Amino acid sequence: MTSEAYLRRGVSPTKDDVKKAVSGQSRGLVPGAFCKVVEDIAGDPDRCIAVHADGAGTKSSAAFLMYRETGSLEWFRGIAQDSVVMNTDDLACIGAVGGFLLSNTIGRNAHRVDGACVAAVIGGYEDFLEKLRTLGIGIEMTGGETADVGDLVRTLIVDSTIVVRMRRQDVLTTDSIRPGDAIVGFASTGKASYEHAENSGMGSNGLTAARHLLLRGEYRDRCPESFSDTMAKEDAYCGRYFVDDRLPGSGMTVGEALLSPTRTYLPVVRDLLGMHPGLTHALIHCTGGGLGKARDFGRGLTYVKDSLFPTPPVYEAIRASGGIDHGEMYQVFNMGHRLEAYCDPSDASVAVAAAGRHGIEAKIVGHVEASPDGRNRVVVRDSGEEHVYA
Repeated sequence: MTSEAYLRRGVSPTKDDVKKAVSGQSRGLVPGAFCKVVEDIAGDPDRCIAVHADGAGTKSSAAFLMYRETGSLEWFRGIAQDSVVMNTDDLACIGAVGGFLLSNTIGRNAHRVDGACVAAVIGGYEDFLEKLRTLGIGIEMTGGETADVGDLVRTLIVDSTIVVRMRRQDVLTTDSIRPGDAIVGFASTGKASYEHAENSGMGSNGLTAARHLLLRGEYRDRCPESFSDTMAKEDAYCGRYFVDDRLPGSGMTVGEALLSPTRTYLPVVRDLLGMHPGLTHALIHCTGGGLGKARDFGRGLTYVKDSLFPTPPVYEAIRASGGIDHGEMYQVFNMGHRLEAYCDPSDASVAVAAAGRHGIEAKIVGHVEASPDGRNRVVVRDSGEEHVYA
């Protein structure tokens, strides 16, 4: 899938146009922070707040398709977790690990998504927030909105907004990344101690590509509302699998792998920052932009990622479809790790151990070098290939 083919499906892999559109906006109190930080709403000079909005994206279309195929409402519950984690784990990268206030927005086409479906999403929020609280992560639901927007939405959208207040001195900044740092990657696959099932590592990025490159053309007719009518039919559902087919190299079905809930790393980050203050120079959440995300942070740095985790089966299946260029895979998907910690090489074992205590594999996946021309870039070396993102 070239960028042109990706755009034909209504998705920008790098969102360069969006970045340009917001380039003139203020970067907040801490310009190098992973999330924008602003003045404290109560006016306390020692405090600050961050407000973050994100959601499950087109993963909700996959949930709708699975609901149509199986009749089970359970598929909607997981996308609530996706919507929460896409916010909390970005905020974790500025050092926020609790005290979260959440509001959710569900936009639906009421002709297709009834009250039982909405109740399943809301139940998913309640279950996941309770899970976080049992793990010692403070988070409260403050309310939300369910909007019937059938003129705009074919099925449903599940979005969240999270507010957190924290001490200014606790804010992590990516400006602290420096040449010589080790890059510790935290696996997106396997089964964390606080997860009830194996995680495919899918997360909530690249679901447009994943759905259409993996699932069979029969779904074009069986569930036409699950994709955009602006997309050419030949670009929709052009894969080889039914949702209940076994994913090669995995114990999951293809549908289960696509809808595997996005893992939260909050317990790991809380322990790492709380038990070892100052050890972690920065955290980067590899969501939009994939492994190339790091190029947006720091100054004059080359991020070399040359010791990646084995490619997870779900991504191997997407790559094997032949519909997406290998270089673009690393821009769209996390490819096996979705969180990166930057620290001195001598401290990397501490970060690895912090993840291990929660049943999550971690390892050094690369290092940071000074850039020869002052421009940030990411270099990915994997499977005998090198890909440069500058």
